[in-house]
Amino acid sequence: MLPMTEYLAALLYASAWLAARLPWPLLRALADALAWLWQRLDAREARVARRNLELIRPTLAPAERERLVGEIVRTTTRQALETLRLWTRPPAHNLADIVEVHGEALFDAALRSGRGLIVAAPHLGNWELLNQWLAHKTPLAILYRPPESAVGEAFLRRVRARAGGQVEQVRAEAAGVRTLLKRLQKGGVVGILPDQQPKAGEGEFAPFFGKPALTMTLLGRLAHRSGAQVLLAWCRRLPGKGAPRFALHIVPAPAEVADADPARAVAALNAALEAAIGQDFTQYQWTYKRYTLRPPGSGEDNPYRDLY
Repeated sequence: MLPMTEYLAALLYASAWLAARLPWPLLRALADALAWLWQRLDAREARVARRNLELIRPTLAPAERERLVGEIVRTTTRQALETLRLWTRPPAHNLADIVEVHGEALFDAALRSGRGLIVAAPHLGNWELLNQWLAHKTPLAILYRPPESAVGEAFLRRVRARAGGQVEQVRAEAAGVRTLLKRLQKGGVVGILPDQQPKAGEGEFAPFFGKPALTMTLLGRLAHRSGAQVLLAWCRRLPGKGAPRFALHIVPAPAEVADADPARAVAALNAALEAAIGQDFTQYQWTYKRYTLRPPGSGEDNPYRDLY
């Protein structure tokens, strides 16, 4: 008999499977209706997206800001329902949704080099589809921050394990970091979401769209110690009214992301992320509270405090 946590995760998966079997036009309409409702009711996602825009684009006219909030929230809801489909369909079926690949030769060359490879994957477009493409190409380890819910973590392990055993999921803790370093030193591949806010004391502040943001130093440390190459990658949703289609992009990260000076490394990392996000601003996860922690001595308060 399955433990209760695994049983509930299996039940959650079954629910996701059923929802994802609905025709995409209906799922898209549901996503758009939910986005409209979130903005109309000023739900948490809309409030956070609006505050982020106020922080990084303070000169925007209110009407333009609300237009962007609407696009961001709509992208967020569509991505959520897209991901249900990705998690519950065979990976080969999902990979057919990628109709353009830019930079694959760069990725293949990095694999052949044997130096180790870090794939920095920002929360841009659909990163779960990117995971499946990477797993199709090579075994890899992905660093993740476990959800607070044990059932949620069991569910994520279940859906990400569908990549044929190619993905090792590594918790973001000391033992996990050692696992990643060993893999890189042996010439392996590691995937990291580089734009999650680390805990206080585990990062450096660097500009992110003109606003200081606490940024992980882990990626730079791993690159510096292992000598691994660093590439940025993301799956950008293409326009169109039919089933979702994506363009996958792979670009080299600046050499400075592996600098021994963590301040220089995180500044280079954030600049590279900005360039990627700038290709499709509203497909970034602006519903995330990226600027919660503020630089010591700045006198700044948590800018989202009044949203709670």
